[in-house]
Amino acid sequence: MSKKPVIVFEGIEGSGKSYHLNNVSKFLKRKKIKHVVIREPGGSKNSEKIRDFILHKNINFNNLTDLFLYLSARNENYNSILKKNFKKKIILIDRFTDSTIAYQHFGMGLNLKIINLLNSYILKDFKASFSFLNTVSTKNLKLRLKKRKRLNRYDKFNSTFYSKVQKGYFKIFSKRKNYMIIDSNLPVNVNKKIIIHKILDLIN
Repeated sequence: MSKKPVIVFEGIEGSGKSYHLNNVSKFLKRKKIKHVVIREPGGSKNSEKIRDFILHKNINFNNLTDLFLYLSARNENYNSILKKNFKKKIILIDRFTDSTIAYQHFGMGLNLKIINLLNSYILKDFKASFSFLNTVSTKNLKLRLKKRKRLNRYDKFNSTFYSKVQKGYFKIFSKRKNYMIIDSNLPVNVNKKIIIHKILDLIN
């Protein structure tokens, strides 16, 4: 594995993935280690514009339209950020290709072959080095979403949908070796230590 890995934080809403990614970024900054942080959808200037469009609470897209918008944002990220930093800096990504499969295939039923084909066409040889799969119980998911001041439309699916997506993640990662499951029902400081320890292992 490259010492400038691509590290992805995956998980459904309320799983703590964004919190832990930001904590890792702060840690790397303190250590003066160069890295890039993006989120999906979002990241580059154009991708952030697409993000606002995708997640707007008053918009209801067809599932296939959703897929194309997510992939459009990813294409912008690849061409403006990911390609030029690949193997040159550590790259931290808040959701990536596995999210597309978990949400759009397992959650919404879209064709997996199409998703994989389009991802391969966009990203070419770019891929994640390691992933943290953050998991959360239905009870804690509901509690955490209630605490959010602003909800986007992906925060408003029912429990059945989130359960399908999380089970989809487990199916995806059951065939992998380069990942770690983080149980976000545990105290956050416990998980922070686990993740930072693994980050040090990945970059040293």
